[in-house]
Amino acid sequence: MKYGFGVDVGGTTVKIGLFDQTGTLLEGFEIPTHTENGGERILPEIASAIDGVLARHGIPKADVEGVGIGVPGPVAPDGTVNRCVNLNWGVFNLHKTLGELTGLRVKGGNDANCAALGEHWKGGGMGCRSTVFVTLGTGVGGGVIIDGKVLEGAHGVGGEIGHITVNAPDRVPCTCGKRGCVEQYASANGVVRMAKERLASSEEPTALRGKDPLTCKDVFAAAKSGDRFAEEVLEQAFDYLGEALASACCVADPERIILGGGMSKAGDYLLERVEKHFKKYMFHACKGTEFSLAALGNDAGMYGAYRLLITEGSEEK
Repeated sequence: MKYGFGVDVGGTTVKIGLFDQTGTLLEGFEIPTHTENGGERILPEIASAIDGVLARHGIPKADVEGVGIGVPGPVAPDGTVNRCVNLNWGVFNLHKTLGELTGLRVKGGNDANCAALGEHWKGGGMGCRSTVFVTLGTGVGGGVIIDGKVLEGAHGVGGEIGHITVNAPDRVPCTCGKRGCVEQYASANGVVRMAKERLASSEEPTALRGKDPLTCKDVFAAAKSGDRFAEEVLEQAFDYLGEALASACCVADPERIILGGGMSKAGDYLLERVEKHFKKYMFHACKGTEFSLAALGNDAGMYGAYRLLITEGSEEK
């Protein structure tokens, strides 16, 4: 039996999973992410944790295929990381550095792409050849999987769903420097912004009036209870998201779109409405595109990092 690790590095915690070759998660746990001093402790502590897991399970390194690792930033095919701001990392070779610390083969990738690959493999995309994964949280992220492989692109920005431009009349500036990115409308922050702007410009009755702080969760709860004001705010967000996903499908043509992130906790309420708006904008040949909710939650990145390791390989040792 062969084993391997899937590691998902976040700004607060590092999630580490030990997998067997069938993709079964044997053990999963978290360690703190120490970002001080240029994040110099992060990789040594991951290596130490991996050694501890192998010792507990009595697994020799000869039986370990390697370590797949997702990080919040771009990773070149040769393992070069070009700055991870959330980790205070500069430019260095992830494959070489972690490989030397662990004595194992390493394959690194962007964390959102790893989450997309995990959901494609063992979550909401199981059984599909190609999927688009969208995370709806503070921002809008995601990844595109084509024939089982991550679409990274020439510059490492394949699958940046959140920066598809939509036909919004206000064309709100995005943190990326563009205007009208769907992230400014269909994210949790976007929903709250639109709700506040509408509250300030109207006297419509709503349970949201007077809430401070107002959250995206508040808007969903009010809409589900029949609050017309909240329903209309969300319908606008879903409309922009449906437009962006229709554009993405003209390029990727996936079998299935998977909705994840904090907003996906709204379940079928979200799924049905986004799909309705998608069908309004889609190219006619995409009418067979399916929708599903993400299934792996916070474990998606670990699963995807391990899958990246066993499917992509690495030249680095």
